[in-house]
Amino acid sequence: MTTRLDDTHDPALMSWVETANDPATDFPIQNLPIGMFRRTGSHEAFRPGVAIGDQIVDLSAARQAGALPADVASALNACEPGQLNAFMAQGRAVRVALRRALSQGLKRGSAQQALLSSCLVPQAQAEYALPCRIDGYTDFYTGIHHATAVGKLFRPDNPLLPNYKWVPIGYHGRTSSIAVSGQAFRRPLGQLKPPTADTPVLGPSKRLDYELELGVFVGAGNALGEPIAIEQAEDHAFGLVLLNDWSARDVQAWEYQPLGPFLAKNFATTISPWIVTMEALEPFRSAWTRAEGDPQPLPYLDSAETRERGAIDITLEVWLQTPKMRENGQEPQRLMQSNYRDAYWTVGQMIAHHSINGCNLQSGDLLGSGTQSGPADDQGGSLLELTCGGSKPVRLVNGETRTFLEDGDTVVLRARCERPGFRSIGFSDCLGTVLPAPEAPRR
Repeated sequence: MTTRLDDTHDPALMSWVETANDPATDFPIQNLPIGMFRRTGSHEAFRPGVAIGDQIVDLSAARQAGALPADVASALNACEPGQLNAFMAQGRAVRVALRRALSQGLKRGSAQQALLSSCLVPQAQAEYALPCRIDGYTDFYTGIHHATAVGKLFRPDNPLLPNYKWVPIGYHGRTSSIAVSGQAFRRPLGQLKPPTADTPVLGPSKRLDYELELGVFVGAGNALGEPIAIEQAEDHAFGLVLLNDWSARDVQAWEYQPLGPFLAKNFATTISPWIVTMEALEPFRSAWTRAEGDPQPLPYLDSAETRERGAIDITLEVWLQTPKMRENGQEPQRLMQSNYRDAYWTVGQMIAHHSINGCNLQSGDLLGSGTQSGPADDQGGSLLELTCGGSKPVRLVNGETRTFLEDGDTVVLRARCERPGFRSIGFSDCLGTVLPAPEAPRR
Protein backbone atom coordinates (compact mmCIF):
# COMPACT_ATOMS: atom_id res chain seq x y z
CA MET A 1 0.00 0.00 0.00
CA THR A 2 1.24 3.49 -0.86
CA THR A 3 2.12 5.31 2.35
CA ARG A 4 3.33 8.67 3.60
CA LEU A 5 4.44 7.46 7.02
CA ASP A 6 7.56 9.10 8.45
CA ASP A 7 9.33 9.58 11.77
CA THR A 8 6.52 11.87 13.05
CA HIS A 9 4.29 8.76 13.22
CA ASP A 10 6.79 6.70 15.26
CA PRO A 11 4.72 5.12 18.08
CA ALA A 12 7.77 5.22 20.36
CA LEU A 13 8.01 9.01 20.05
CA MET A 14 7.39 10.67 23.43
CA SER A 15 6.98 14.33 24.37
CA TRP A 16 8.35 16.49 27.15
CA VAL A 17 4.71 17.62 27.52
CA GLU A 18 3.99 14.67 29.79
CA THR A 19 0.20 14.68 29.33
CA ALA A 20 0.79 13.92 25.65
CA ASN A 21 2.20 10.53 26.65
CA ASP A 22 -1.02 9.38 28.33
CA PRO A 23 -2.45 6.55 26.16
CA ALA A 24 -5.95 8.01 26.69
CA THR A 25 -5.17 11.47 25.33
CA ASP A 26 -6.60 12.57 22.00
CA PHE A 27 -3.50 14.66 21.37
CA PRO A 28 -0.24 12.71 21.54
CA ILE A 29 2.79 14.07 19.69
CA GLN A 30 1.72 11.91 16.71
CA ASN A 31 -1.46 14.00 16.23
CA LEU A 32 -0.73 17.78 16.46
CA PRO A 33 -4.08 19.15 15.21
CA ILE A 34 -4.47 22.82 14.34
CA GLY A 35 -7.10 25.29 15.56
CA MET A 36 -7.82 28.89 16.54
CA PHE A 37 -7.89 29.89 20.23
CA ARG A 38 -7.48 32.59 22.85
CA ARG A 39 -7.50 32.65 26.66
CA THR A 40 -11.03 32.27 28.02
CA GLY A 41 -12.76 35.54 28.80
CA SER A 42 -9.93 37.65 27.42
CA HIS A 43 -10.15 40.30 24.74
CA GLU A 44 -7.15 38.83 22.94
CA ALA A 45 -7.35 38.19 19.23
CA PHE A 46 -7.94 34.57 18.29
CA ARG A 47 -4.68 33.06 17.06
CA PRO A 48 -3.52 29.72 15.66
CA GLY A 49 -2.43 26.91 17.94
CA VAL A 50 -1.60 23.21 17.93
CA ALA A 51 -2.92 20.80 20.57
CA ILE A 52 -0.41 18.63 22.46
CA GLY A 53 -1.66 16.66 25.48
CA ASP A 54 -3.64 19.10 27.63
CA GLN A 55 -1.71 22.10 26.28
CA ILE A 56 -1.74 24.37 23.22
CA VAL A 57 1.36 25.53 21.39
CA ASP A 58 0.68 29.19 20.63
CA LEU A 59 1.96 29.36 17.04
CA SER A 60 2.10 33.15 17.07
CA ALA A 61 4.33 33.07 20.14
CA ALA A 62 6.42 30.27 18.63
CA ARG A 63 6.86 32.29 15.45
CA GLN A 64 7.96 35.37 17.37
CA ALA A 65 10.36 33.26 19.42
CA GLY A 66 12.03 31.94 16.28
CA ALA A 67 10.94 28.35 16.96
CA LEU A 68 9.47 27.75 13.49
CA PRO A 69 11.13 27.33 10.09
CA ALA A 70 11.22 30.49 7.99
CA ASP A 71 8.76 29.22 5.36
CA VAL A 72 6.24 28.14 8.01
CA ALA A 73 6.62 31.40 9.93
CA SER A 74 6.12 33.36 6.72
CA ALA A 75 2.97 31.41 5.82
CA LEU A 76 1.50 31.98 9.29
CA ASN A 77 2.48 35.65 9.22
CA ALA A 78 0.45 36.08 6.03
CA CYS A 79 -2.75 35.00 7.78
CA GLU A 80 -5.38 37.60 8.57
CA PRO A 81 -6.24 37.89 12.28
CA GLY A 82 -8.29 34.90 13.41
CA GLN A 83 -8.07 33.08 10.09
CA LEU A 84 -5.83 30.24 8.91
CA ASN A 85 -6.80 30.49 5.24
CA ALA A 86 -3.50 31.89 3.98
CA PHE A 87 -1.59 29.12 5.74
CA MET A 88 -3.98 26.46 4.45
CA ALA A 89 -3.65 27.78 0.90
CA GLN A 90 0.11 27.13 0.92
CA GLY A 91 -0.57 23.42 0.41
CA ARG A 92 0.72 20.20 1.86
CA ALA A 93 4.45 21.03 1.91
CA VAL A 94 4.13 23.90 4.40
CA ARG A 95 1.74 21.89 6.57
CA VAL A 96 4.20 18.98 6.64
CA ALA A 97 7.02 21.39 7.51
CA LEU A 98 5.05 22.70 10.51
CA ARG A 99 4.28 19.16 11.66
CA ARG A 100 7.93 18.12 11.43
CA ALA A 101 9.18 21.24 13.22
CA LEU A 102 6.76 20.77 16.12
CA SER A 103 7.43 17.04 16.31
CA GLN A 104 11.15 17.74 16.65
CA GLY A 105 10.63 20.59 19.10
CA LEU A 106 8.14 18.78 21.34
CA LYS A 107 9.87 15.40 21.60
CA ARG A 108 11.72 14.38 24.72
CA GLY A 109 15.27 15.66 24.78
CA SER A 110 14.60 18.47 22.32
CA ALA A 111 16.94 21.43 22.50
CA GLN A 112 13.90 23.65 21.90
CA GLN A 113 12.07 22.62 25.09
CA ALA A 114 12.89 25.81 26.96
CA LEU A 115 11.90 27.93 23.98
CA LEU A 116 8.61 26.17 23.27
CA SER A 117 7.58 25.70 26.90
CA SER A 118 7.12 29.46 27.14
CA CYS A 119 4.65 29.23 24.22
CA LEU A 120 2.24 26.80 25.93
CA VAL A 121 -1.29 27.67 27.05
CA PRO A 122 -3.38 25.12 29.01
CA GLN A 123 -6.43 23.95 27.07
CA ALA A 124 -8.45 24.37 30.26
CA GLN A 125 -7.82 28.11 29.99
CA ALA A 126 -8.72 28.43 26.30
CA GLU A 127 -11.78 29.14 24.20
CA TYR A 128 -12.05 28.46 20.48
CA ALA A 129 -13.25 30.01 17.25
CA LEU A 130 -13.77 28.65 13.77
CA PRO A 131 -10.30 27.77 12.48
CA CYS A 132 -10.69 29.72 9.26
CA ARG A 133 -13.01 31.81 7.13
CA ILE A 134 -15.51 29.44 5.48
CA ASP A 135 -16.71 30.87 2.18
CA GLY A 136 -18.20 27.64 0.85
CA TYR A 137 -19.95 24.70 2.53
CA THR A 138 -21.09 21.60 0.66
CA ASP A 139 -22.75 18.68 2.41
CA PHE A 140 -22.36 15.28 0.77
CA TYR A 141 -24.29 12.05 1.31
CA THR A 142 -21.51 9.44 1.42
CA GLY A 143 -22.91 7.26 4.21
CA ILE A 144 -24.63 4.43 2.35
CA HIS A 145 -26.02 2.83 5.50
CA HIS A 146 -27.69 6.11 6.44
CA ALA A 147 -28.98 6.64 2.91
CA THR A 148 -30.39 3.10 2.85
CA ALA A 149 -32.00 3.29 6.30
CA VAL A 150 -33.64 6.66 5.61
CA GLY A 151 -34.67 5.54 2.11
CA LYS A 152 -36.43 2.49 3.58
CA LEU A 153 -38.62 4.77 5.70
CA PHE A 154 -40.05 6.33 2.53
CA ARG A 155 -39.36 3.75 -0.19
CA PRO A 156 -39.19 0.30 1.46
CA ASP A 157 -38.81 -1.53 -1.86
CA ASN A 158 -36.30 0.90 -3.43
CA PRO A 159 -34.41 2.81 -0.72
CA LEU A 160 -31.54 4.11 -2.87
CA LEU A 161 -32.26 6.29 -5.87
CA PRO A 162 -30.60 5.17 -9.15
CA ASN A 163 -27.85 7.82 -9.08
CA TYR A 164 -26.57 7.12 -5.55
CA LYS A 165 -23.96 4.51 -6.49
CA TRP A 166 -22.71 6.57 -9.44
CA VAL A 167 -22.59 10.16 -8.13
CA PRO A 168 -21.25 11.59 -4.84
CA ILE A 169 -24.53 13.36 -4.01
CA GLY A 170 -24.29 16.76 -2.31
CA TYR A 171 -25.93 20.14 -1.81
CA HIS A 172 -24.66 23.61 -0.98
CA GLY A 173 -25.29 24.65 2.62
CA ARG A 174 -25.20 27.86 4.61
CA THR A 175 -21.87 29.11 6.02
CA SER A 176 -23.11 31.88 8.32
CA SER A 177 -24.65 29.47 10.87
CA ILE A 178 -21.56 27.22 11.20
CA ALA A 179 -20.08 27.51 14.70
CA VAL A 180 -17.44 25.82 16.79
CA SER A 181 -18.15 23.22 19.51
CA GLY A 182 -20.20 24.65 22.36
CA GLN A 183 -22.78 26.13 20.00
CA ALA A 184 -26.18 26.68 21.62
CA PHE A 185 -28.97 27.38 19.16
CA ARG A 186 -32.70 27.95 19.23
CA ARG A 187 -35.07 25.28 18.06
CA PRO A 188 -35.94 26.39 14.54
CA LEU A 189 -39.30 27.62 13.34
CA GLY A 190 -40.60 26.47 9.98
CA GLN A 191 -43.59 25.38 7.98
CA LEU A 192 -44.99 22.08 9.21
CA LYS A 193 -47.68 20.02 7.49
CA PRO A 194 -49.06 17.07 9.46
CA PRO A 195 -50.20 14.19 7.22
CA THR A 196 -53.84 14.74 8.18
CA ALA A 197 -53.82 18.53 7.62
CA ASP A 198 -54.86 20.29 4.42
CA THR A 199 -52.59 23.30 4.95
CA PRO A 200 -49.23 23.89 6.64
CA VAL A 201 -48.72 25.94 9.78
CA LEU A 202 -45.75 27.91 11.14
CA GLY A 203 -44.31 26.50 14.32
CA PRO A 204 -41.24 25.14 16.12
CA SER A 205 -39.84 21.88 14.81
CA LYS A 206 -41.11 18.87 16.74
CA ARG A 207 -38.71 16.42 15.10
CA LEU A 208 -35.34 18.03 15.68
CA ASP A 209 -32.42 15.71 15.02
CA TYR A 210 -28.61 15.52 14.89
CA GLU A 211 -26.47 14.00 12.16
CA LEU A 212 -23.07 12.44 12.83
CA GLU A 213 -20.67 13.60 10.12
CA LEU A 214 -17.06 14.42 9.40
CA GLY A 215 -16.06 17.72 7.82
CA VAL A 216 -13.24 18.05 5.30
CA PHE A 217 -11.42 21.40 5.17
CA VAL A 218 -9.93 22.33 1.80
CA GLY A 219 -6.32 23.49 1.87
CA ALA A 220 -5.01 24.59 -1.51
CA GLY A 221 -7.80 25.38 -3.98
CA ASN A 222 -8.02 25.20 -7.76
CA ALA A 223 -8.50 27.78 -10.50
CA LEU A 224 -11.97 28.31 -11.93
CA GLY A 225 -12.48 25.97 -14.87
CA GLU A 226 -9.66 23.59 -13.91
CA PRO A 227 -10.91 20.32 -12.34
CA ILE A 228 -8.82 18.57 -9.70
CA ALA A 229 -7.73 15.12 -10.87
CA ILE A 230 -8.49 12.22 -8.54
CA GLU A 231 -4.76 11.47 -8.31
CA GLN A 232 -4.13 14.90 -6.73
CA ALA A 233 -7.44 15.38 -4.95
CA GLU A 234 -6.34 14.46 -1.43
CA ASP A 235 -3.41 16.87 -1.63
CA HIS A 236 -6.11 19.58 -1.63
CA ALA A 237 -7.55 18.32 1.68
CA PHE A 238 -6.13 20.05 4.76
CA GLY A 239 -7.72 17.85 7.42
CA LEU A 240 -10.86 16.63 9.13
CA VAL A 241 -13.18 17.78 11.92
CA LEU A 242 -16.32 16.34 13.45
CA LEU A 243 -19.50 17.93 12.10
CA ASN A 244 -23.07 17.91 13.40
CA ASP A 245 -25.55 18.72 10.65
CA TRP A 246 -28.57 19.51 12.81
CA SER A 247 -31.83 18.74 10.97
CA ALA A 248 -35.49 19.65 11.46
CA ARG A 249 -37.06 16.51 10.03
CA ASP A 250 -40.65 17.78 9.92
CA VAL A 251 -39.63 21.01 8.19
CA GLN A 252 -37.50 18.97 5.81
CA ALA A 253 -40.33 16.59 4.90
CA TRP A 254 -42.54 19.47 3.71
CA GLU A 255 -39.98 21.70 1.99
CA TYR A 256 -37.33 19.48 0.43
CA GLN A 257 -39.04 18.67 -2.87
CA PRO A 258 -38.06 19.55 -5.54
CA LEU A 259 -34.89 21.49 -4.67
CA GLY A 260 -33.62 19.73 -1.53
CA PRO A 261 -32.65 20.97 1.96
CA PHE A 262 -33.32 24.59 2.91
CA LEU A 263 -34.60 25.88 6.29
CA ALA A 264 -34.48 22.37 7.75
CA LYS A 265 -30.69 22.48 7.63
CA ASN A 266 -29.38 26.05 7.61
CA PHE A 267 -30.16 27.16 11.19
CA ALA A 268 -27.07 25.56 12.80
CA THR A 269 -24.04 23.43 11.99
CA THR A 270 -21.47 22.59 14.67
CA ILE A 271 -17.85 21.52 14.14
CA SER A 272 -15.10 20.43 16.53
CA PRO A 273 -12.38 23.07 17.11
CA TRP A 274 -9.23 21.14 16.15
CA ILE A 275 -8.49 20.15 12.54
CA VAL A 276 -6.84 16.72 12.50
CA THR A 277 -4.51 16.96 9.51
CA MET A 278 -4.39 14.40 6.73
CA GLU A 279 -0.82 13.60 7.79
CA ALA A 280 -1.92 12.63 11.32
CA LEU A 281 -4.46 10.24 9.78
CA GLU A 282 -1.86 8.47 7.64
CA PRO A 283 -1.46 5.39 9.89
CA PHE A 284 -5.18 4.72 9.75
CA ARG A 285 -5.62 4.46 5.99
CA SER A 286 -7.04 1.28 4.50
CA ALA A 287 -8.14 -0.12 1.17
CA TRP A 288 -11.33 1.20 -0.41
CA THR A 289 -13.52 -1.28 -2.24
CA ARG A 290 -16.88 -1.58 -3.93
CA ALA A 291 -19.24 -4.35 -2.92
CA GLU A 292 -19.60 -7.15 -5.43
CA GLY A 293 -22.37 -6.31 -7.87
CA ASP A 294 -22.14 -2.54 -7.30
CA PRO A 295 -21.14 -0.36 -10.26
CA GLN A 296 -17.51 0.68 -10.35
CA PRO A 297 -16.88 4.45 -10.29
CA LEU A 298 -16.36 6.35 -13.51
CA PRO A 299 -12.66 6.85 -14.38
CA TYR A 300 -12.50 10.43 -13.02
CA LEU A 301 -13.45 9.03 -9.59
CA ASP A 302 -11.12 6.03 -9.67
CA SER A 303 -7.38 5.55 -9.17
CA ALA A 304 -4.95 2.97 -7.87
CA GLU A 305 -4.23 5.09 -4.79
CA THR A 306 -7.95 5.43 -4.05
CA ARG A 307 -8.26 1.64 -4.16
CA GLU A 308 -5.16 1.12 -2.01
CA ARG A 309 -5.72 3.71 0.75
CA GLY A 310 -8.86 5.74 0.14
CA ALA A 311 -10.70 4.62 3.30
CA ILE A 312 -9.88 5.99 6.77
CA ASP A 313 -10.47 3.96 9.95
CA ILE A 314 -12.12 6.45 12.34
CA THR A 315 -14.44 5.24 15.10
CA LEU A 316 -17.35 7.68 15.49
CA GLU A 317 -19.76 8.05 18.42
CA VAL A 318 -22.81 10.06 19.46
CA TRP A 319 -23.46 10.85 23.13
CA LEU A 320 -26.53 12.54 24.65
CA GLN A 321 -26.96 14.44 27.91
CA THR A 322 -30.47 15.54 28.85
CA PRO A 323 -31.24 18.42 31.26
CA LYS A 324 -32.24 15.86 33.90
CA MET A 325 -28.87 14.12 33.53
CA ARG A 326 -27.09 17.44 34.04
CA GLU A 327 -29.18 18.25 37.11
CA ASN A 328 -28.33 14.86 38.63
CA GLY A 329 -24.64 15.07 37.78
CA GLN A 330 -24.84 12.26 35.21
CA GLU A 331 -22.42 12.11 32.32
CA PRO A 332 -23.72 11.89 28.73
CA GLN A 333 -24.86 8.47 27.50
CA ARG A 334 -23.47 6.92 24.34
CA LEU A 335 -26.21 6.26 21.79
CA MET A 336 -24.26 4.63 18.96
CA GLN A 337 -20.92 3.87 17.33
CA SER A 338 -19.93 3.56 13.67
CA ASN A 339 -16.79 3.84 11.50
CA TYR A 340 -15.85 6.16 8.67
CA ARG A 341 -14.23 3.33 6.70
CA ASP A 342 -17.81 2.35 5.70
CA ALA A 343 -18.31 5.58 3.73
CA TYR A 344 -19.34 4.88 0.13
CA TRP A 345 -17.26 7.74 -1.31
CA THR A 346 -13.80 8.87 -0.19
CA VAL A 347 -12.39 12.31 0.64
CA GLY A 348 -10.57 12.38 -2.69
CA GLN A 349 -13.68 11.40 -4.64
CA MET A 350 -15.69 14.20 -3.02
CA ILE A 351 -13.06 16.77 -4.02
CA ALA A 352 -12.63 15.39 -7.55
CA HIS A 353 -16.37 15.33 -8.17
CA HIS A 354 -16.95 18.78 -6.66
CA SER A 355 -14.48 20.31 -9.11
CA ILE A 356 -15.12 18.20 -12.23
CA ASN A 357 -17.39 20.88 -13.70
CA GLY A 358 -14.75 23.56 -13.15
CA CYS A 359 -15.99 24.70 -9.73
CA ASN A 360 -13.18 26.54 -7.94
CA LEU A 361 -12.67 25.29 -4.40
CA GLN A 362 -10.94 27.72 -2.04
CA SER A 363 -8.85 27.37 1.10
CA GLY A 364 -11.17 27.04 4.07
CA ASP A 365 -14.06 25.55 2.12
CA LEU A 366 -15.86 22.89 4.16
CA LEU A 367 -17.20 19.59 2.80
CA GLY A 368 -19.54 17.53 4.97
CA SER A 369 -19.35 13.76 4.63
CA GLY A 370 -23.03 13.08 5.16
CA THR A 371 -24.29 11.02 8.09
CA GLN A 372 -21.97 8.14 8.94
CA SER A 373 -24.10 5.24 10.13
CA GLY A 374 -23.06 1.61 10.45
CA PRO A 375 -24.76 -1.46 8.95
CA ALA A 376 -26.52 -2.55 12.19
CA ASP A 377 -29.82 -1.10 13.44
CA ASP A 378 -28.14 0.30 16.56
CA GLN A 379 -25.50 2.15 14.50
CA GLY A 380 -27.72 4.88 13.09
CA GLY A 381 -26.02 8.26 12.97
CA SER A 382 -29.29 10.10 13.64
CA LEU A 383 -32.35 9.69 15.83
CA LEU A 384 -34.41 9.32 12.66
CA GLU A 385 -32.67 5.98 12.16
CA LEU A 386 -32.34 4.86 15.78
CA THR A 387 -36.06 5.40 16.41
CA CYS A 388 -37.27 4.11 13.01
CA GLY A 389 -38.70 7.46 12.08
CA GLY A 390 -39.90 8.20 15.61
CA SER A 391 -41.89 4.99 16.07
CA LYS A 392 -39.49 3.29 18.53
CA PRO A 393 -38.21 5.68 21.22
CA VAL A 394 -34.65 5.31 22.51
CA ARG A 395 -34.64 4.45 26.22
CA LEU A 396 -31.94 6.16 28.30
CA VAL A 397 -30.27 4.73 31.41
CA ASN A 398 -32.12 7.12 33.72
CA GLY A 399 -35.52 6.01 32.41
CA GLU A 400 -36.07 8.91 30.02
CA THR A 401 -36.89 8.29 26.38
CA ARG A 402 -36.23 10.21 23.18
CA THR A 403 -37.72 10.02 19.72
CA PHE A 404 -36.26 13.38 18.73
CA LEU A 405 -34.32 16.06 20.61
CA GLU A 406 -35.95 18.08 23.39
CA ASP A 407 -35.08 21.55 24.64
CA GLY A 408 -31.96 21.53 26.79
CA ASP A 409 -30.54 18.36 25.25
CA THR A 410 -26.80 18.40 24.58
CA VAL A 411 -25.39 16.21 21.81
CA VAL A 412 -21.69 15.31 21.84
CA LEU A 413 -19.90 13.78 18.83
CA ARG A 414 -16.62 11.95 19.49
CA ALA A 415 -14.08 10.20 17.29
CA ARG A 416 -10.86 8.24 17.70
CA CYS A 417 -8.38 6.40 15.48
CA GLU A 418 -6.79 3.21 16.79
CA ARG A 419 -4.59 0.63 15.08
CA PRO A 420 -2.09 -1.89 16.49
CA GLY A 421 1.47 -0.66 16.15
CA PHE A 422 0.57 3.05 16.20
CA ARG A 423 -0.35 5.68 18.78
CA SER A 424 -4.08 6.29 18.98
CA ILE A 425 -5.24 9.81 18.18
CA GLY A 426 -8.56 11.57 18.69
CA PHE A 427 -10.74 14.47 17.68
CA SER A 428 -11.91 16.94 20.28
CA ASP A 429 -15.59 16.81 21.26
CA CYS A 430 -18.15 18.44 18.99
CA LEU A 431 -20.83 19.68 21.39
CA GLY A 432 -24.11 21.49 20.77
CA THR A 433 -27.17 22.31 22.91
CA VAL A 434 -30.78 22.89 21.91
CA LEU A 435 -32.46 26.02 23.30
CA PRO A 436 -36.22 26.74 23.26
CA ALA A 437 -37.64 28.14 20.03
CA PRO A 438 -38.15 31.88 19.64
CA GLU A 439 -41.68 33.17 19.70
CA ALA A 440 -43.31 32.95 16.28
CA PRO A 441 -43.88 36.34 14.64
CA ARG A 442 -47.45 37.67 14.78
CA ARG A 443 -49.34 40.00 12.51
